[in-house]
Amino acid sequence: MLIAIAAIIIGLGLLIWSADRFVDGAAATAAHLGMSPMLIGLTIVAFGTSAPEMLVSTMAALDDAPGLAIGNALGSNIANIALVLGATALVAPLPIRGNLVRIELPILTIATLGAGIILLDYYLDRVDGTLLLLGLVLCLYLFKRYQQDHPDDKVEALPDLSLKASIMWLVVGLFILALGSRILVGGAVYIASDLGVSDLIIGLTIVAIGTSLPELAASIMSARKGQHGIALGNIIGSNIFNLLGVMAIPALISPVLIAPEALWRDYGLMLMLTLFILGLGFKARCGGTITRPMGGLLLLVYVLYMILLYTSAS
Repeated sequence: MLIAIAAIIIGLGLLIWSADRFVDGAAATAAHLGMSPMLIGLTIVAFGTSAPEMLVSTMAALDDAPGLAIGNALGSNIANIALVLGATALVAPLPIRGNLVRIELPILTIATLGAGIILLDYYLDRVDGTLLLLGLVLCLYLFKRYQQDHPDDKVEALPDLSLKASIMWLVVGLFILALGSRILVGGAVYIASDLGVSDLIIGLTIVAIGTSLPELAASIMSARKGQHGIALGNIIGSNIFNLLGVMAIPALISPVLIAPEALWRDYGLMLMLTLFILGLGFKARCGGTITRPMGGLLLLVYVLYMILLYTSAS
């Protein structure tokens, strides 16, 4: 048990350190490649910070624990909006720009609704997994196409790094983000399993929080550095990767039965949170901010959700 606790502490330390390096590398790479900060947040940063979820889902499916894999995908999306976005807004209020409302948030909402339709029969097979992956490819294409035609109105300050140094820190930061998350999750899962918690609850809570820590660390560091496009793009992009990429992995490995509570309780909350931030976006479409009180409200929702899961597992 002491080794598992030590793993959690070490993993958290690695996440905090590597997030700073990763954001600098990602932002500077965006400048050198002519990409907007929002686009690189939606793609490179989102994929990188979703790597732990992909790894965990693959391992869970291979270990015949599909509940953990599905719980990880849904729980991470809930954590990304309620925990990551809420905490990031508390650190630094996030401005909402027109591009976010016109394309990114609607695509996330459509992807969420589409995944929900696929889950309605409580079953995921290889056909479903293939459809999810095709949806992910389509989303990435739309992001790239739209960002080329509609660049951000305001250019955010980017780190002064050479292309070589930018790529180096991007790769090093990504590697240590994944390593730190893996160490932390390994310790957390050991403790939870030792206490007899189900794999779905483990996936929704400890694993989801653990694999969302890269998003949390990267988004907070981005917000503190004024890289609001990367912070918001990271959260939206990570949720799309989780829904269409992470959830597809166990389905491609072997068919998965979905627990009813995973659909109505967990997917339902994820959908409501997605519609909530879509509503915030449309409310602020002429220029607005996700304020600290809004961030506090999202964190409160997450705490209540954790209490609900705890009581249902008791």
